[in-house]
Amino acid sequence: MAERLEVLKTYKIYIGGQFPRTESGRYYVAKNKKGQALANVCLSSRKDVRDAVGSARNAVGGWSGRAAFNRSQILYRIAEMLEGRRAQFIDELVKQDSSPKDAENEINLSIDRLIYYAGWCDKYQQVFSAVNPVASSHFNFSVPEPTGVVAIVAPQNFSLLGLVSVIAPVIAGGNTCVVLASEEKPLCSVTFAEVINSSDIPGGVINILTGKPSELVKYFADHMDINTVVYCENDAATKKLIQEKASLNVKRVFFYDTINWKTDEGQSPYFIADTQEIKTTWHPIETVGSAKAGY
Repeated sequence: MAERLEVLKTYKIYIGGQFPRTESGRYYVAKNKKGQALANVCLSSRKDVRDAVGSARNAVGGWSGRAAFNRSQILYRIAEMLEGRRAQFIDELVKQDSSPKDAENEINLSIDRLIYYAGWCDKYQQVFSAVNPVASSHFNFSVPEPTGVVAIVAPQNFSLLGLVSVIAPVIAGGNTCVVLASEEKPLCSVTFAEVINSSDIPGGVINILTGKPSELVKYFADHMDINTVVYCENDAATKKLIQEKASLNVKRVFFYDTINWKTDEGQSPYFIADTQEIKTTWHPIETVGSAKAGY
């Protein structure tokens, strides 16, 4: 009997709550260190970036307008679903050269990290807000508000943990995102998109692309409808490119290139604060002479 040929799964991209094939029609075969073919993976294009950003922009109003407690519930729900699919993620991590022990540790950390940020959704405002002293008869408040659409180049040496670690604080703070997953280890990123798609996350809040950072980073950096760029690698030329192009519409830029995502360094409410804008509001204080009778 002839040896059976394995049918490789085609890992599609995730835009606006749907799984289209890349507009470019291109793909690459992801392989492990042994040279074994693991899957067919989309090579995203500039058009895919535009579509993903448009989807993220359309979702900003609804997601940022959600109650913080509701965002917390949704992040916790994603953690629950990861827990239920542990075996699949561990299998994919092992296929991508992790040891079984490291794979189990990575899925555990990813689940715990989602729960960590679920707990911060309705608390970071209290930490980063302020009542400011002013020399006039006004109340003066400073409060964090989401910056909008965040473009993320995820850590390339992690398939799942790095992806979760950069997405979770962004959406916990009410932002939406477009994420470029690891080129070398893309399997868990698309499986994570399948988890998101069957959770309570509205379409467009998280958009996940696969492909080459060398091709797509420049489109992230100069897109005029992206408010913040998060880059998790340490390529000096790419950093310079991002900084130069981000200046065109005064994007915020963050380089998370020295973070050890496996430790407590990889989680902090300050990651939420990075993609927040501080809004200051003045409100007049009614003077005693003009106060109405009664309370």
